[in-house]
Formats: sequence, C-alpha cells, structure tokens
Amino acid sequence: MNETHLRLLRAIEANPQATQRELAEALGVSLGKTHYCLRALVDKGWVKARNFRANPNKLGYVHVLTRRGLEAKAQLTVSFLWRKVAEYESLRHEIELLRREAGLAESSARE
Repeated sequence: MNETHLRLLRAIEANPQATQRELAEALGVSLGKTHYCLRALVDKGWVKARNFRANPNKLGYVHVLTRRGLEAKAQLTVSFLWRKVAEYESLRHEIELLRREAGLAESSARE
C-alpha cells in the first residue's frame, strides 16, 4: 500500500479539491480502493478532509495534507526512490548478463 499511499498523497497535494472519483481515475484504481486508502490516510492523521457541502459552490470535500502527511510523503518518496534504484540496478545487471550470454557487445545492442 505504500506506493498507493504515496501516489494518493501526491495527487491530493496537486489537487486538494479532487473528488474521490477523480482521484481514483488519476491513480488508475477503483473508487473503493481510493476510499479505503484515503480513510487510512485520514486515520493516520496525514490528511484532513474538510466538508464544504454547505458552501453554495458545492465543493464537497477538500483534502489537505497535514504536517505529518507532508513528512510521511517525504519519507515514502525516499523509500520509493531507493527501491526503484535497486530494481534498476538489478535489471541493468541482468541485461548485461543476457547480453554476454547472447554474445552481444554493448555498443551493438544500442544500435
């Protein structure tokens, strides 16, 4: 869930007025999963949901990252980055082994 939480935090930060349906579409996940993850972020204190239904503009909810949410987003981003760098290095190593097995020189594989 950490990657989904990170993506949701980023989407909320980019567009606090987005509805759950819009967030789900932006993330490419179901509305139910979005609701579940959003509730988890609210329960953790990372996001506040403010109801503006009484507002004549009918905005519904505005989602705001809390200070803890911003800190968590930064930590999740660093963790995600290190995980992806490790995946990249592993793939790069595997590609090099496959090239050697196939007898391909690195320069000819790029052409």
